Amino acid sequence: MILRNVADEDLPIFFEHQRDPEALRMAAFPSRERDAFMTHWRTKVLRPENVTRTIVMGREVVGNIGSWEQDAMRLVGYWIGREHWGKGIATRALSEFLMLEPARPLHAWVALHNLASIRVLEKCGFNTMSNENPHHLDGVAEVLMRLGST
Repeated sequence: MILRNVADEDLPIFFEHQRDPEALRMAAFPSRERDAFMTHWRTKVLRPENVTRTIVMGREVVGNIGSWEQDAMRLVGYWIGREHWGKGIATRALSEFLMLEPARPLHAWVALHNLASIRVLEKCGFNTMSNENPHHLDGVAEVLMRLGST
């Protein structure tokens, strides 16, 4: 596996990943229409202050991973195409990504029902933060996880 800089030709693959109904349910995140998705990636995700990488297995793009600043926290997130779930890719990608992203603490919001993603984060050293409100404004129960001290 390699983590490489995002190329324009990766974006249509990422777009298809975020359209998968089961992936959307697990992530508890709404899909964007194509133009909105491309605009979001080009103007928000691929900013120089963010660390964003394409996850490649063999010669196939299987997902993406990145970190960004939001609400006075450095956050990390990843998205693996569903056809690649259950192969340890997310854990391996996050482990490697943590060597690229030096910021600590590093946080991740995860839907409470997404046990696989919670387990990935735990394997990589993230802990659930206590005293957090588990219900997001959209009604989805989420947990905030953290790597490193405050």
